Amino acid sequence: MDRSSGAPVSAAPVAATRYAGARVPRVEDPRLLTGHGTFVDDVVRPGMLHACFVRSPLARARILGIDASEALALEGVHAVFTAEDLNPDVREQWYTLIGKDVPDTPRTPLAEGEVRFAGDPVALVVAADRYIAEDAAELVVVDYDPLPPVVDYVTARDSGELVHAGYPRNVAGELAGLPAQELDPVFDAAPVVVRETIYQQAYAAVPMETRGMVAEWSASTGELAIWAATQSPHEVRLFCSRLLGLPEHSVRVVMRDTGGGFGQKVLPMREDMCVMLAARKLPAAVKWIEDRRENLMSAGKSRHEHGDARIAFDSDGTILAAAIDYVQDVGAYPMPWPVGTAAAAGMFFPGPYRVPVGTFASTCVFSNTVGRVAYRGPWQFESMARELLLDAAARKMGMDPAALRRKNLLRQDELPYTNPNGMPYSDISPLETFELALKMLGYESFRREQEQARAEGRYLGVGTCTYVEPTTATMGLHSTEGATIRIEPSGKVNVYVSGGSSGNSIETTVVQLTADALGVDIADVHTIQGDTAITPFGGGAAGSRSGSMTAGAVDVTASVLRERLVAIAAHRLEAAPGDIELSGGRASVRGVPESGITVAEIAEIAYFQPDALPPGVPPGLESSGRYKPESPIIWANATHLCTCEVDVVTGAVTLLRHIVSEDCGPMINPSVVEGQIAGGTAQGIGGALYEHLAYDGEGNPVATTFMDYLMPTSTEIPDIEYGHVDTPAPGPGGYKGVGEGGAIGAPPAVVNAVADALAPFGAEITRLPLTPESILALVRRSGAAGGAGAVAR
Repeated sequence: MDRSSGAPVSAAPVAATRYAGARVPRVEDPRLLTGHGTFVDDVVRPGMLHACFVRSPLARARILGIDASEALALEGVHAVFTAEDLNPDVREQWYTLIGKDVPDTPRTPLAEGEVRFAGDPVALVVAADRYIAEDAAELVVVDYDPLPPVVDYVTARDSGELVHAGYPRNVAGELAGLPAQELDPVFDAAPVVVRETIYQQAYAAVPMETRGMVAEWSASTGELAIWAATQSPHEVRLFCSRLLGLPEHSVRVVMRDTGGGFGQKVLPMREDMCVMLAARKLPAAVKWIEDRRENLMSAGKSRHEHGDARIAFDSDGTILAAAIDYVQDVGAYPMPWPVGTAAAAGMFFPGPYRVPVGTFASTCVFSNTVGRVAYRGPWQFESMARELLLDAAARKMGMDPAALRRKNLLRQDELPYTNPNGMPYSDISPLETFELALKMLGYESFRREQEQARAEGRYLGVGTCTYVEPTTATMGLHSTEGATIRIEPSGKVNVYVSGGSSGNSIETTVVQLTADALGVDIADVHTIQGDTAITPFGGGAAGSRSGSMTAGAVDVTASVLRERLVAIAAHRLEAAPGDIELSGGRASVRGVPESGITVAEIAEIAYFQPDALPPGVPPGLESSGRYKPESPIIWANATHLCTCEVDVVTGAVTLLRHIVSEDCGPMINPSVVEGQIAGGTAQGIGGALYEHLAYDGEGNPVATTFMDYLMPTSTEIPDIEYGHVDTPAPGPGGYKGVGEGGAIGAPPAVVNAVADALAPFGAEITRLPLTPESILALVRRSGAAGGAGAVAR
């Protein structure tokens, strides 16, 4: 089925025990909207100290010496740590997410012997407050011997300089599919081949809250307590225990509210390691809070990449083959091992299209810039390259881009389907979401409006992107998810999951699902998350997994308690268990609604009247469960459609409409789904038109403030319109993930809309971002080549 909507609308009243699918208000909002959230910087510990990093001003240099004497003489300074103080204390350093045996890249806590990017942490200053720490950091003298930096990853393999010794030609790793030459006969014989090298700029997650950590060592117990801005508290705990050589139970990690992560806060980074290592050497807790300049300079980049992509077509537009040679910039210290996500960009390149044969090659290249980190849909380039090529092919063949896609998109009746790179698709609806997006726009009507506008000297465009997204991938840390549910003696319900609030509304999701599973009022359900001392082990928020995995964990766990509630109620009401209904916090006999018992009364029996329990039912109402999905990947899909107007005199792009037709299965909460889509879409629009984490030729970052790093505001983002197609996935509720899709689908749709607007000029877009200057350059070049530039206003 499909539904379309504009802005979210108020929900009609729902039955007390059917909250899933309803626009239930977020339970996080009262504290967050009133300024009562608890972020890392809100944590205060007795006698707490504050940390600040000394960072390299150079992209590459030898460290000849560090003189901290003047800093240590400053009143209030407790310590200045260098690599020789902290690095030797590292025991093991690997991430549970990718496993111990992956050939990971070098990653020292503090720079040792050589700095490898501007912003590389060289020393850690600890003082009585942040002001003193920053002043002291200015007094640390580092003697640098500058070395030639490797700034341009495109030429890094031939530069002669190495970012890391032991990595010839600066290659961090490579993976590939079939040898490209095996497809040459198909491409050579194809009536139409479209081939472009497409370049995407570096940009960053830029969460509202920057990174931060508080660490407090208890020498008497040998325990370390950490408060972290993280998406995965249990990963932080495991990593810290290995890093310091501590037993796992001696590390406690707490996350309260995290102000956005988007992948940047999944794994502990080098600064986090330094805080963990330093904590054992200090007499009190230590807090480090990153400022915005540090975040833009040192917290990691994403997307910097290019691909030589080609697609072969028959004369009627049928796709015959697709191949991409993909190269990504991983900076100096990528986190985690980047080769896997690079390969994903190649494996997903065929997208949700009927592609008979295909292949890919992927290469990760070091540079003397900030390291690559995960960011919403790290493989997003596959959609950018594919969707731009499809529009270019349509123009070359004189076809409408919608007609070309309609001919090649997979239909539901063709599933399951394995793409030529081995990706096994199921439970998706590519053609159906595409048609819904066109219907919501009124595609033919827009084309007529566009034609009239061009006659008036105005340039309107429409672009689409249809993609398939892997969610809930089950491997390593993300293989399972746990939950503990306790119905208290009062009848109130507490739900414990690893989770944690990072903007993904997981608290609301858990409360909704639990209320439904137990048949209780949602107001009687509370959730405890983000504290490794009391919550079940879990992977946290990453890879669009939280909703579906937590739904499974709640289902597995609640089913045990539901069975126990039914058994006790049936025994007390002298009815068969099959005749008991749970609804509204009450168990009643089907057909005899006046005969019933409340959950609170059942709880009283379970805890305080064990002799009144039916045979075989244990006392108490507490259960723990663990969920393992049926499928290794749950697939979601969507179509983004954007319309715009381009001013060919100023180069300005005005977005007119942005439609997202998605299939994330049944929605637990439509408002949450649409919120996730809206946030990702805004980030994707920023990546297409505004954001650029740029460096100069010497490796100096030139966008370390919001004066230079341009982000879209509410005035640049059009109202997002939502359409929903529901294709259930395997597993409880049929739920899928939806966290990353907006950031995947929006950029190609925006770029294609601009390209469509500039079609009269014969412009082809191959480099991002689409700044006014780059758009004017495209128009000028087409005019010089005899295109339609002469008609520009």
